[in-house]
Amino acid sequence: MELILEVLLSIIVGIITGIFTGLTPGIHINMVAMMVLLSSPFLLEHFSPLTLGIFIISLGITHTFLDSLPSIFFGAPDENNILGVLPGHRYLLRGNGLMAVKLFSIGSFLGLIFGIILFPIFYIITINTYGFFEKYFAYILIFVIIFMIFKDNKKAWSIVVIILSGTFGMIVFNLNIKDPLFPMLSGLFGISTLIISYFDNNNIPKQNIQEKTNIDRKKTFLSVLAGNIGSFIVSTFPGLSSSIAAVISMQFIKDLGDKGFMILMGCIGTCSFMISLVALLAVDKARNGAIIAIYNIFNSSSESLELWIIIVFLIVSLIAGAISFIISIKIGVLFSKLITKIDYKMLIITIILFITIMVLIINSWIGLLVLITSTAIGIIPGITKIQRTHSMSCLMIPVIMYLI
Repeated sequence: MELILEVLLSIIVGIITGIFTGLTPGIHINMVAMMVLLSSPFLLEHFSPLTLGIFIISLGITHTFLDSLPSIFFGAPDENNILGVLPGHRYLLRGNGLMAVKLFSIGSFLGLIFGIILFPIFYIITINTYGFFEKYFAYILIFVIIFMIFKDNKKAWSIVVIILSGTFGMIVFNLNIKDPLFPMLSGLFGISTLIISYFDNNNIPKQNIQEKTNIDRKKTFLSVLAGNIGSFIVSTFPGLSSSIAAVISMQFIKDLGDKGFMILMGCIGTCSFMISLVALLAVDKARNGAIIAIYNIFNSSSESLELWIIIVFLIVSLIAGAISFIISIKIGVLFSKLITKIDYKMLIITIILFITIMVLIINSWIGLLVLITSTAIGIIPGITKIQRTHSMSCLMIPVIMYLI
C-alpha cells in the first residue's frame, strides 16, 4: 500500500512539475531531470529508483503536452516543437488558437498510444538493425537535406539558409555556453517570427472556443504513423532531436496541411521522449537528458532497468498523457479567453524581452550574440517565403559532421 501511494504521489508531482516546465519558455525537462540526478544520493535514502524514474517520466510526458501553449499563444518555442510556431501562430491570428492546442494534444495522445503499441516492433528492429544503420545514418540526413532543397521552389535561397544555419550551428555548439539550443532555436523560429508578425500589423482576434475539432482521419493516421517512425529514428541514434524527427517525418507524407502538421508536431514531441526507452532497453543507450538521468539513477543504486520496469514506465506514460491531454485543453481555453485582452504589439515586445533576459541569465552575453545572429538568419525564410525547415540545418549539419 505504501509503495502504491509513493508511486501515485510521484506521478502527481511529476505532472505538476511538467505543467510548470511546459508553460515556461527556457526551462527544459532535462534541467529538472539533472537536478534530480544530482540530488539522487540524498533522494535515494527516502525513495526508490523506480519512484524517481516515474517522477521523471511523468514530468517529461506532461511537458511535451503543455509546451505547445507558449509556442502557439506567445511564439516562444520549445526545442520539441519549434517547427510548429508558424502554423500555430497562424491559427491564433485566425481566432483558432484553441484548435491548434487541440490538434497538438490529439497528436500527442494518439502518438503515445501508437508508440506503446509499436514499442515491441521498434525493439525488435533496433536489436536487429542498429549496428547496420548506425554506420550510414549521416548519409540519410544528407539525402534529407538534398530532398528538402529540391522540394522548395526557391532553391537558391534554400541553399543560402541551409549553409548559413548549418555553419552557425557548428559554431554555436563549439561555444562554451550552458544551453546552446535555447538562444539558437528561439532566434531562428521564435523571435524572428514575432518580429515579422509585429511589422505585419497583426492583431489577435476573438478566439473561437469551439466544442468540437474536425480532423481528417486518414491524414491523422498518416501523421501519427510518420511521427512515430521519425521519433523512433531520432530516439535510437545519437545526437538527434525531436525537431529533426519532424523534418524526417515530413518527407514521408505529402499535403499534410496545417491540421495534419500540428498533429504531427504533437506526436513527435511526445513520442521522441517515450520511444527513447526503446534504445535504453535494446542497446543500453540513453538518448535524451531525462532518460540519461533515469539510467544513471538506476546505475548508482546498483539496480538494473529490467523489462518490467520499462513496462511500468509505459503505463505511467499513458496515465500522465491522459491527464495532460485534459489539462492542456483546459489551459488552452483559459489562454484563449485571456489573450484578446492583451495588446498584441506589447505582448510581442514583452515576450522578446523575456526570452532575451532568460538567455542572458542562462548563457550570459555570448548567448545574447547567438540570439541576435539566429534571429537575423531566422528572418530570411519569412522574407523570401521559403520553408522554415531549412533552418533545421543548424542541428542536422552538426549531427552529420559528428556522425561522419
